[in-house]
Amino acid sequence: MRKKDQIMREISKFGANLRRERSARGITQQKLAELTDLNIRTVQKIEAGDINILVTTASRLRRAIGCSWDKLID
Repeated sequence: MRKKDQIMREISKFGANLRRERSARGITQQKLAELTDLNIRTVQKIEAGDINILVTTASRLRRAIGCSWDKLID
């Protein structure tokens, strides 16, 4: 597998995991955007796996929904 394909898979997986964990906690995309000071469209793109994000942004998202790293990365 090409490295680019592998990276894109990981980005998509993170987004799907974020969506799952956010939804499980009853947090809307709008609320998550407010909690993390991100634009709602950015949250939507992250969950769709359309953009790569910095670790600091991932950390803000993780803290806002109150889950562990393994729930977002595995």
